[in-house]
Amino acid sequence: MARKPRIEYEGALYHVITRGNQKQKIFKESLDYRKFLDNISAYKQRYHFRIYAYVLMTNHVHLLIETQEVPLSKILQGINQSYTMYYNHKYKTVGHLFQGRYKAILCDRDRYLLTLLKYIHYNPLRAQIVETLDNYPWSSYKVYFTEENRSDIIDTKQVLALFSENKVIAQKQYKAFMNDGVPVEKDDIYATIDHRVLGDDQFIENTALKYGGFIKKERRKKEFTLSKIGRTLEKRYHVSLEDMQSWRRTSQILTVRRLFSLIAKEYGYTGREIAAYLQKDPAAVTAYLRAGEAVEKELEAAVKALTRDA
Repeated sequence: MARKPRIEYEGALYHVITRGNQKQKIFKESLDYRKFLDNISAYKQRYHFRIYAYVLMTNHVHLLIETQEVPLSKILQGINQSYTMYYNHKYKTVGHLFQGRYKAILCDRDRYLLTLLKYIHYNPLRAQIVETLDNYPWSSYKVYFTEENRSDIIDTKQVLALFSENKVIAQKQYKAFMNDGVPVEKDDIYATIDHRVLGDDQFIENTALKYGGFIKKERRKKEFTLSKIGRTLEKRYHVSLEDMQSWRRTSQILTVRRLFSLIAKEYGYTGREIAAYLQKDPAAVTAYLRAGEAVEKELEAAVKALTRDA
């Protein structure tokens, strides 16, 4: 399958993840971490992009970057190639240091900026490397309330302004938010559309206009429970859950069972899960899915009703 092109435009916000080739270490000592940050600083001065968060782990890196005139591809090419040359020279190695193509998720800034900030900074805690955020030296967490730890790299004003116009108050509220004990789930961060975009339908439509390309709106895995799907169809078609699970086979009931199976399948449920909910044999669900063309016109309308009622 051909790789999809990067979605790039001025002012785009990306969650970038770049990993060591074959999961190898890309940082072996403190000087390596510092060199990578030096590279970011140098290219930031050259290309004038913004960075809101970073964390450098042993074998991978997370960055939260907002581009300006220079596209992300050129920025990452410069940072990674420069560091690879340093690494290969220092450790007498050759070849690729980073794994193939880095992952870059275009994100809805208004909706996800703070969530991404927390997720990225929490990487060392999730990996059980440290017990508190303050104890990890290779992240941008402390930049927001101290002048230490590479404050030349991080653009703090835009983030702190989301908490308060008063810097001191904003810094306190930032720390409280970061340490409130409310985790950011991995599924919330990687529940992307078209494997490239994190945002709602409106953000997708706006992005498509800026980007001038096509973005396939895939369903997010198990975004809605089976019960929620069932209630929506019950309300829309006046077929009760009891009827869906019964032996009855009227035309209307069969239509709703097919719609239920198709919608549940699109949202990541297995045939067995659907069959268990409908109290049917899995073979019956397979038949419902095969007969999906008969209700194709109703499918999108039913999905719209589902998302509208969410």
